[in-house]
Amino acid sequence: MNFWIATSALCLAVWAWPALAQEHQHDHTPPAQQQEEPAHDHDATQAGHDQHAEDHSGMQHGGHDTMAAMTGLYGAYPMGRDASGTAWQPDVSSHGGVHGQAGDWMLMGHVMLNGVYAWSDGPRGDEEAYVAGMIMGSARRAVGERGTLNLRAMLSPDPFMGADGYPLLFAAGESADGVEPLVDRQHPHDLFMELSASYAHQLGENSSVFVYGGLPGEPAFGPPAFMHRMAATDSPEAPLTHHWFDSTHITFGVLTAGYIHGDFKIEASQFRGREPDEDRYDIESGDLDSTAVRLSWNPSDNLSLQASWADIESPEALHPDEDEERVSVSGIYTRRIGENGWWSATLAFANKERSDGVSLDAWLTEAAWHPNDRWTVFARGEAIETDELGVHHGPVEDVQRLSLGAIRDFRINENVVFGVGALVQQHFASDSLEPSYGGDQEGAMAFVRLKIG
Repeated sequence: MNFWIATSALCLAVWAWPALAQEHQHDHTPPAQQQEEPAHDHDATQAGHDQHAEDHSGMQHGGHDTMAAMTGLYGAYPMGRDASGTAWQPDVSSHGGVHGQAGDWMLMGHVMLNGVYAWSDGPRGDEEAYVAGMIMGSARRAVGERGTLNLRAMLSPDPFMGADGYPLLFAAGESADGVEPLVDRQHPHDLFMELSASYAHQLGENSSVFVYGGLPGEPAFGPPAFMHRMAATDSPEAPLTHHWFDSTHITFGVLTAGYIHGDFKIEASQFRGREPDEDRYDIESGDLDSTAVRLSWNPSDNLSLQASWADIESPEALHPDEDEERVSVSGIYTRRIGENGWWSATLAFANKERSDGVSLDAWLTEAAWHPNDRWTVFARGEAIETDELGVHHGPVEDVQRLSLGAIRDFRINENVVFGVGALVQQHFASDSLEPSYGGDQEGAMAFVRLKIG
């Protein structure tokens, strides 16, 4: 009960404070999302491409104005709606990136690297310094009068931290050696996080179809992956709920097809169910043996909703005979504050039902407040049912974590930002797990960040 009281108070504070602060602002310049949106027909899209080629100075940053002036990868909507894989976020969302033009190709690059020192208390705690982040690039061009082709690559420095990842109480999943599961540690991402291609074809003024393929890629399940959600991207902490919502965001083999009409999208994926193995540098292959379906709806510029289902074959190498069925529902709300500020919040639920009859729930709420280009305050509360923290696949336990952090950014030049941040964590173990953890333990992270784009 203490966890839910603390979570409710913290998230209400982070969500409500921006609204109260906005009421006291004296600058009543309309937010960017209230400006008139461009037409979404092909001529307007092409005109936007032509303008981009002629005026690079207006397109150097991946800010909200840039995103609003361009159509999305998969249909006639603002590009700010696009998130990881084929997932959607609110239309007013910002994208980091430096843009350029090479012939008919529109190019985008983005780098975010975190140098982190993580510490956690108690007999199962540990401390470690490591580097994590992502390096992303994409190339997009028009194909004929109604088509859009996009190529995207995303790499991670995570493998260099070692096969056993970094200390994170209550985290569990995958393995460092193919034999023993990682417990109280967060596994590293693979070097190749995404190598994908997509093609979208406009059917009418507000409808389109698309196909997306990746090796690796992200199937149509859950909200955007955590490092791409605006409420989570400033935190170096991986969510406990990662293996409920977005462990599939690095899938070695995925093919997705979808249909978009207005603010609705329905899509389905065939993908390889097995999670990446302990070799983080290779590209794996296998049958597309699993299925996912997702319905997305953006009822306003500020809100994005999704519901999804997945049938996943043999996701864990340590338990190859077990399959999983997952369901997920989530909502993301984002609002602009003045010219440079924003706040964003995510609320999500997921359940995974294993073929051995075990059913495990996960809840997530997170929020971030970015009042200006210098400060960001972020918070997260999570609760999971897990059977991996005691005897692996033993009794189901309820555990929770609450975290609060902030980062101060310093702009080096037009495209480079350096930040210094920290967060604190409070863990809430179940009664039966408290003896092994030494009670409800604390943790912390201090980090520096480099962003390009």
